Amino acid sequence: MTPALRRCVALALFVTPLGACSGDTVRTLAADAGYGPRKVDAPDFVTSTRPKDTPDFMAVGVDAPKRTIRAKNAESQKALESELENARGRNVARGRAAESAAKSVAKGIAPPPDPGAPKPATPPPQ
Repeated sequence: MTPALRRCVALALFVTPLGACSGDTVRTLAADAGYGPRKVDAPDFVTSTRPKDTPDFMAVGVDAPKRTIRAKNAESQKALESELENARGRNVARGRAAESAAKSVAKGIAPPPDPGAPKPATPPPQ
């Protein structure tokens, strides 16, 4: 048996059982060997804000836990909408006031030339 054939047979004997394994095992071996993405742990602020009693995933067939905060009813939604529209109106009025103040300050100042505008042609020297 030639050395190249031995290497091929050894590789086939090594790879064949890995083909029967789950993809996670092969992926882990590839990541450990330096191929593919590495597993990155979540930052401390993320792990500290996650609840400790719940797993990272939800099992199939299990309902999500009930929320402690209930949805707003129709009248509180209307109140929130009117509050947000009032805030938008105040912000628009402030923007207009700031714009008019800027215009009054800049009355005597000429605007800078537009860099994209074509330059006026100069007459040729005589």
